[in-house]
Amino acid sequence: MLTALIAILSALSLALAIWLSWRAAQAARTPQGAVGWVVFLLSTPHIGVLIYAIFGPHRYKRQTKNRRASRLLFDDKRPDHDGEGPRLMGGIDRRPFERIAGLPFVEGNSVEVLKDGEATFNALFDAIDRSERYLLVQFYTFRDDRIGEEVVNRLVAAAQRGVKVHLYTDAVGSKDLSWAAIRRMEKAGVAGAALRRQTPIMRRLQINFRNHRKTVIVDGREAFIGGLNVGDEYMGRDPKFGPWRDTFCRITGPVVPQLQLIFAEDWHWLTGTSLRKDLDWALPEAQGATEALTVATGPIDDEDGGSALFFAAISSAQERIWLSTPYCVPDLALLSALKLAAAAGRDVRLLVPETIDHYLPWLAAFAYFDELTEAGVQIWRYKEGFLHQKALLIDDHLSALGSTNFDNRSFRLNFETMVLFHDRTLAAEMAKMLEDDFARAERLERTLDEQPLSIRVGAPLARLVAPVL
Repeated sequence: MLTALIAILSALSLALAIWLSWRAAQAARTPQGAVGWVVFLLSTPHIGVLIYAIFGPHRYKRQTKNRRASRLLFDDKRPDHDGEGPRLMGGIDRRPFERIAGLPFVEGNSVEVLKDGEATFNALFDAIDRSERYLLVQFYTFRDDRIGEEVVNRLVAAAQRGVKVHLYTDAVGSKDLSWAAIRRMEKAGVAGAALRRQTPIMRRLQINFRNHRKTVIVDGREAFIGGLNVGDEYMGRDPKFGPWRDTFCRITGPVVPQLQLIFAEDWHWLTGTSLRKDLDWALPEAQGATEALTVATGPIDDEDGGSALFFAAISSAQERIWLSTPYCVPDLALLSALKLAAAAGRDVRLLVPETIDHYLPWLAAFAYFDELTEAGVQIWRYKEGFLHQKALLIDDHLSALGSTNFDNRSFRLNFETMVLFHDRTLAAEMAKMLEDDFARAERLERTLDEQPLSIRVGAPLARLVAPVL
């Protein structure tokens, strides 16, 4: 009797897995994503059905509709970009980047690169303490630890002196932020501090549709963006990771309203409240010589904006493509673009961490390394702590910093922001920064067959589910 019941349940589970595989093939954003779900569902139907029910692409139709409505609300704040005629910068056509962003490159910006946690938080604290009207603060991870307490103190002090503080934290990434800290900020008047759209258990199940952006905007005139979150590990205080290599930047000038626009759209989707009348939308005066463009991407895009951004950058390179990323799980288009660039004689280098923080994407990367190195791409593994920065350098004039990792999750499943900079002086500074990072790294020479058994066996299996990592 029990055996028969188990057989019936197994048959039903397999039938359901087959049906969900068909739904995944229809709903997934890419063929690779569909294949990943189908393989997972059919190979492990009992587990796969449950995982798909929680994390599958069907869960986000309503969120997508609401998020697009928030974008349309601020559509008039998006300045037109000229899609006609050549728009070259150092031989690179601006138009693909502007089309992906839906915004134009703007001149007159000043950019200060902040190369670690100490430099970043010193600059952030100074800016927060100088704020007069409003603060827009957005982090994926906000921990309740030493550096988190310092940030809370600054935000509370700003709110108490009359600054309007808006705090946006991701429900999954910031699940460890204590209610004591939340109530303290709420009591001081920090908007958004106590906002939770879902119950705690559902927040933990919302693995996709996460807001991975890290941005701070001060009075509409000064912005910060990069890879750091609020947590002691970003200060190098976690013994597991050791020194934490990450980069932020401080920006002033006409590109700041673009970053403010993205925050306002996010805020409306999260709260249902518009900041149109609360923020200064006047274009700031020129502050420097850097052209800049904000590229915000996410799962509601009609095309895969994150992947398209990197593809456009790689395809435009004439001499050099240097990319620093904590995760290297490219889609097929970007894999081909890197290989073709290397075959054409470009200096293509990928800087990735040797230290592990998320095991599956770290493992999956090894399944791509042989194919890349055989084409001439250099893989460098950072050895002095954990590398978390998301930095891109093209030739000697185009660079980028922000939150986007070189993996499918950032390309298609998370909300991300990168800022592109066209400036030879800034590019030279970025090159020097990356050269210093390469000096702390070791070039990968061993093939997959020469790796430990766990990597030899695990990497191909991890690659099977790479589209849904």
